[in-house]
Amino acid sequence: MGEVSRVGRKSIKIPNGVKFYLKEDGFMVVEGPKGKIEKKLPPLVKVVVEGDTIVVQQDEVRKKLKNKAKAFQGLTRALINNMVIGVTQGFQKVLDIVGLGYKAEVKGDEIVFSLGYSHPINFKLPKGITAKVERGTGDVQVRLTLEGIDKELLGQVAANIRKLRPPEPYKGKGIRYADEVIYRKAGKSGKGAKK
Repeated sequence: MGEVSRVGRKSIKIPNGVKFYLKEDGFMVVEGPKGKIEKKLPPLVKVVVEGDTIVVQQDEVRKKLKNKAKAFQGLTRALINNMVIGVTQGFQKVLDIVGLGYKAEVKGDEIVFSLGYSHPINFKLPKGITAKVERGTGDVQVRLTLEGIDKELLGQVAANIRKLRPPEPYKGKGIRYADEVIYRKAGKSGKGAKK
């Protein structure tokens, strides 16, 4: 079969209580205790189920497409692995909101933010993503925890929330990932400068 991607050649074990199957329209489906995820199967690869393991293989392709097939093989393996982890354990993203008077409140499937603008921001959560708000510690006013089974969607939602008020480099105010490091700038210190 030629060379294979290092990530792509690892098989994925299907845990108990998880079902994996391919639909005729080219979608991969993983069902588990936490829910069901469907994703389109990338091109140039085929997925083979052998007992309780999933193996991703490259389709037989022309030499020109060999590198692309390798990349898609690794991508497909990562997607399936994340789908299996998602339906069994789920994923979590934690955001910290820093700034005096900045607030967040969960109301049904919406988060209402007060981020220093003249109006509150209503952020609608997509289906499958839940949010939890708790008081922060230190300079963090609010800690927002997002959970879901679809890692890709969860990451996109977290990025969209961060975009509402990205952290600024002087005081670090804004929304940031809990493990994100903000590099601070010194600011202007020329108070006694000549006119």
